[in-house]
Amino acid sequence: MRLAGDVAGTKKAVTEILQLCFEAKDWKALNDQIVLLSKKRGQLKQAVTAMVQQAMQYIDETPDLDSRIELIKALNSVSAGKIYVEIERARLIRKLAKIKEEQGLIAEAADLMQEVAVETFGAMAKTEKIAFILEQVRLCLDRQDYVRAQILSRKISTRVFDADTSKEKKKPKEGDDVVEEAPADIPSLLELKRIYYELMIRYYSHNNDYLEICRCYKAIYEIPSVKENPAQWIPVLRKICWYLVLAPHDPMQSSLLNSTLEDKNLSEIPKFKLLLKQLVTMEVIQWTSLWNTFVDEFENEKNLLGGSLGDKAAEDLKQRIIEHNILVVSKYYSRITVKRLAELLCLSIQEAEKHLSDMVVSKALVAKIDRPMGIVCFQVAKDSNDILNSWAMNLEKLLDLVEKSCHQIHKETMVHKAALKV
Repeated sequence: MRLAGDVAGTKKAVTEILQLCFEAKDWKALNDQIVLLSKKRGQLKQAVTAMVQQAMQYIDETPDLDSRIELIKALNSVSAGKIYVEIERARLIRKLAKIKEEQGLIAEAADLMQEVAVETFGAMAKTEKIAFILEQVRLCLDRQDYVRAQILSRKISTRVFDADTSKEKKKPKEGDDVVEEAPADIPSLLELKRIYYELMIRYYSHNNDYLEICRCYKAIYEIPSVKENPAQWIPVLRKICWYLVLAPHDPMQSSLLNSTLEDKNLSEIPKFKLLLKQLVTMEVIQWTSLWNTFVDEFENEKNLLGGSLGDKAAEDLKQRIIEHNILVVSKYYSRITVKRLAELLCLSIQEAEKHLSDMVVSKALVAKIDRPMGIVCFQVAKDSNDILNSWAMNLEKLLDLVEKSCHQIHKETMVHKAALKV
């Protein structure tokens, strides 16, 4: 049958052989037959596919863990390098990785998962691909391999989560890959979106990248199922507010801050609305009074969704308030003594100078310190081109004023002469 190209007959024969081994509960014979049948000369692709799919149903029926691992390994060896059973191979490796993880062998599980590049599988469902890559990212984060976790996470485009799933699926054209349906245990696209951003929060928390963490929480906040449930969106919105405050000042942070302040839901947590308003208002914030007001809220974050804000968060919060105060001072003063600056910031002269120098180095601010005189100058030094341009503009304005004045004088003279003639 096999050599005659009888697809239906060959498929039936191989599946029946496996069924007999399974009914006899002879797991060793089953593994041997899987390997033997796949190595037969001229074995049909359809027969191998049917055999692997049939044997995969027996994995959960195995009596013990060793038998299960042996069966998975036998199927892996058969499906290795065969493009027509690549999806089955990916699912087998995922099962094996799960077993390894349960045994505490996270590094082995991560290495197994990284062998498979599911993004190249044309026939695999989109949600299953994303779920597989997310599993790869999670295992890398668990083994603290942050570089590889970032590389893997970039395989997922965030635009895929915004796709409209309600649209009817187009029928595949002739010659296109037929996309298989995702298994029942694969989460929906919106659930995968949440898992993705939760993993990215774990990754960015390692680097204390507060702005990116905030953007991840913002994406979670926009998920319809979260927005409809106050028990879910209130903790997420609290986290958005905290991480906005902790993020260094830059245009992106400022834009997110203003858009969050416009959110109507923020009125449900008035303390956080007040906190954000204080940052937007160009006034000096007293650190001690702010910390006394929000210390309880800060501690309460540990018991809410997403856990505590991190070990460095309290120090970074103080740092951001100092930076905000320096920016406020630079708006109101062109020159100020270091002593007065330190008084406004409630810091010692050395600390004030250090924070100011850090902001200048990070290009958040333009300033010069005259240390012998003890004066800080916030004015931007103009180059020769700027000075010439401003001089030319001033000269143009002066000539315009002279011309207008001459016109007014000439007009008055004409009116006076006409009055005298009358």
